Amino acid sequence: MEFIEQKIKGVWVIEPKVFGDARGYFFESFRQEEFDKHIGHHVEFIQDNESKSSYGVLRGLHYQKGEFAQAKLVRVVKGCVLDVAVDIRKSSPTFGQYVAVELSEDNKKQLYIPRGFAHGFVVKSQEAVFCYKVDNVYAPQAEAGIVYNDPTINVEWGVPEKDVLLSAKDTVSPKLLDAEVFE
Repeated sequence: MEFIEQKIKGVWVIEPKVFGDARGYFFESFRQEEFDKHIGHHVEFIQDNESKSSYGVLRGLHYQKGEFAQAKLVRVVKGCVLDVAVDIRKSSPTFGQYVAVELSEDNKKQLYIPRGFAHGFVVKSQEAVFCYKVDNVYAPQAEAGIVYNDPTINVEWGVPEKDVLLSAKDTVSPKLLDAEVFE
């Protein structure tokens, strides 16, 4: 696997070595020892999640607060998404900046997002199956979000605004400067 740190320290793109032949392909998607060595510390993932979405579905920007903060390792097993991680650590020199990476079944890239970031993705293909590992349990009382089109962050999602499909809660998320963020 190749680990590529992004412009925001602590966010990593992971590109697996894919072995293919006439039968299909094989790749190692996760190995704890190698992951910890490159990331620089131990991350213990405790749960795997999966979602299926159609074109234009935008999930995010989500995070969990306080003791329920989560690090995530995300990838796409079907389709294509633009995946976004926004630094919401108030004391960070990159506060309010984001990393955007196209994840797809073809490129097999993964994105590691540490605690202290809001996360979201938009589906660019007809359908996408999105998988992610987390290092902490989901706690509804700690759930938080930032509106996807916050002009302070100014994410370029790559999908026309008319095609964006949001959940009811994502339409009422606060802007970054009004959100409860990490210190």
